[in-house]
Amino acid sequence: MQNYFHIALAGNPNVGKSTVFNALTGMHQHTGNWTGKTVTTAEGSFIYQDQKFLITDLPGTYSLRANSPEEAVARDYLCISRPDAVVIVCDACCLERNLNLVFQIMEITDQILLCINLLDEAEKKQIAIDLSKLEQILKIPVIGMSARNGRGISELKQRLFAMTLQKQHSDFQMYYHDTLEASLQIIIDLINPYADPFPTRWAALRILEQDSTVTLLSLPEQISDQIRDLQEDLIKQGFSSEQIQDHVICTLMHQAEQISQEVISSPPDHQRDRKIDHILLSRIFGIPIMLLFLSGILWLTMIGANVPSALLSDALFRLGEQIRSGLLQIHAPEMLTELLIDGIYKILAWVIGVMLPPMAIFFPLFTLLEDAGYLPRIAFQLDHAFQCAGACGKQCLTMMQGLGCNACGVTGCRIIDSPRERMLAILTNVFTPCNGRFPLLISMISMFFAAGTAFDSVLSAMILLLLLLLGTGMTLLISKLLSRTILKGLPSFFLLELPPYRKPQIGKVLIRSVFDRTLFVLGRACVVAAPAGLIIWILAHYHLLSGICTFLHPFANLFGLDGVILTAFLLGFPANEIVIPLMLMMYSAQGTLTEINDLSMIKQIFISNGWTWGTALCTILFSLMHFPCSTTVLTIYKETKSLKWTLFSILLPTLCGLSCCFLVNLLF
Repeated sequence: MQNYFHIALAGNPNVGKSTVFNALTGMHQHTGNWTGKTVTTAEGSFIYQDQKFLITDLPGTYSLRANSPEEAVARDYLCISRPDAVVIVCDACCLERNLNLVFQIMEITDQILLCINLLDEAEKKQIAIDLSKLEQILKIPVIGMSARNGRGISELKQRLFAMTLQKQHSDFQMYYHDTLEASLQIIIDLINPYADPFPTRWAALRILEQDSTVTLLSLPEQISDQIRDLQEDLIKQGFSSEQIQDHVICTLMHQAEQISQEVISSPPDHQRDRKIDHILLSRIFGIPIMLLFLSGILWLTMIGANVPSALLSDALFRLGEQIRSGLLQIHAPEMLTELLIDGIYKILAWVIGVMLPPMAIFFPLFTLLEDAGYLPRIAFQLDHAFQCAGACGKQCLTMMQGLGCNACGVTGCRIIDSPRERMLAILTNVFTPCNGRFPLLISMISMFFAAGTAFDSVLSAMILLLLLLLGTGMTLLISKLLSRTILKGLPSFFLLELPPYRKPQIGKVLIRSVFDRTLFVLGRACVVAAPAGLIIWILAHYHLLSGICTFLHPFANLFGLDGVILTAFLLGFPANEIVIPLMLMMYSAQGTLTEINDLSMIKQIFISNGWTWGTALCTILFSLMHFPCSTTVLTIYKETKSLKWTLFSILLPTLCGLSCCFLVNLLF
C-alpha cells in the first residue's frame, strides 16, 4: 500500500461537513486542538482500493481572510500544510453563498473536489442544480450527495482515488479590475521565488489588499519597497486598501451570482425572496421601510394598550379594595392592612396594569417580524453603523431585545464573541428604552407634545420613534467614544445568514411571546416591585418623602427637573413603570400611589406644580438616559462579574442624561 493521501475537508458552517467526515472515516478518527489554538480539530482515515487516505476536518468558515480563529486555522492549514487535495462541502440550498469560499480556495490550489451536499433538502424546496454544467464552468470535479443518507459517498471515494492516480488541473481564475489585475501580476512576478509556503496568487492578492494574513511571508527589502511603491501608486489612482478589499468581495459575489443563475433553477418562492430583498434591503428604501415597520408596531402598541390597560388597572384596584375589606373583617391590624394593600399590592397592581397590555401587544408583533425573517434583515441594515462606531454588528440584535427588556438585552450580549465588544454592548444597552419606560414616554408625549392635534396617536408614534432614533444615536456615539478610550480595539467580523421569508406560525408566536417573554419579564418586574412598594410605603407613612424632595430640589433644578421628579426616578429604580404614580403621590401629598387614568387630569396636576413643556422634555430625556433598573443592574453584574463595570454602567447613562437635560435647561 502507498503512503497516506492527505485530504482537507473545508466548507461553511452547517453544510453537513462533519456528516461527510463521519461517513468517510467511520470510527477511525480522533480529535484534539490545533497547535497554539483553542479551535478543535478532527482527523480520520479510511482505505479505498488499497490506498490510504488521511482526512483533516477544517473548522467551518465563510472565508479565508482570518477574521476569526477558525478562519485563521483553515487558512494556515491550506497555505502552509499544503494537503494533497481539498474537498469543499457546499449546501445545495445556499450554493451562491458557499461559492465565495470555493473561489478563495481555488486561488490557493487546483487540487479540489466540490461536494454539493444536502440535495435531499434542496429537492424538498424544489431547487435543482445542474451539476455537470457547474463542473464544466469551474473545471473541477463536482458530485452531488446527501451524506446523512449515504448518497454520494461511494462516488466521492472513487473521485478521490482517481485524484491519486493523476493530478487534476483547473484553469478557472478570478479576474478583477484591469488595473488591479495588472498590479496583481506584477506582485506575483516579484514574490514568486519567495512565496513558499504561500501560493503566489493568493499571497499577491492579500498583499495588494494590505492584509496582515501574509505576515509569515518574508521578502527582501528591495522587493518590499517595490511593492510599497506599487501600493502607493494604486492609492494615487483612487484604490485604497479598503476599496480593493471591497472590490474583490464584490467580484467574488458577482461571479457567484452569475454562476448560480446559470446552474440553479429554483421555485418562485426563492426568486420572490430575492425580489423582496432588493426592496427591503436597498440603499434607498431599506431604512425608511425599517422605520415604518417599527413606528407601526409602536403605534399599534400605544393604541391597542390604552383600553385593556385601563380595564385591567380598574379591575386590579377594585380587587385590592375587596382584599382590604376582607382583612378588615378578620380584624387584621390596620398598619398591616395598609402595608399590604397601600404598599405592596398597589405597586404590583400598577405595574401589572400598565406593563402587561403593552407587552402583550409589542412582543407578539416583534416576534412575528422575527418569525417572518425580517428581524435579521434589520440587523443587516444597522451593521455598518455599528462597525463605524467600533462595535460589533451583533449589538443591534441585543438592542432590539432591549426594546422589550434591558435585562434581556444584556443577557443577549453573550452572542458577541469579543470581550471588548460584549462590554460595549452591555454598557450601552440601557440607551434603548425598554417596555417599562414606554408608559412615561408615551404619557409625556401625549400630554405635552401631541395633545389636541387631529392625528395625535400618529404624531405620538412619530415622536416616540424619534426618541428611539435618539437612543440609537447615543448608543453609537457612546460606543465610538468608549472604543476610542477605555475600550480600545478594532471591530470584529460579523457574519449574518439571512433566513428565507416564511409565513409566521401565529400559534407558536403567541405561545412563545406570551410565556417566554411577556410573563417572564412581568414576573421579574413583580419580584422587584413588591419590596419597592414596601419601602415607598414606609417613606410615605413616616413623612420622609417630602424631606427627600426638598433636599434634592436645588440639584434637580439645574437639569430642568424638580425634587419630586428626581425622587420618583430614584424610587423607581426597581421598576420604571411606577415613576408617574410616584410623582402623582408626592404632588398630591398622599400616602399611597394615586390611580388617575385621565391624562388631562394628570397634566393639570403637573402644570399646577410648575411644569412646562421644557420640564416635560427634560423628564423625557432623563427617562431615555438614566441608570438602569435594579433587574438590569443585577444582570450586568452577573454577566461582567465586576463591581467596577456594574457601577460604571449606572454612572454612564446617568451622566449622559443629566448632561442633555442641563443643555436643554439652558435654552429655557
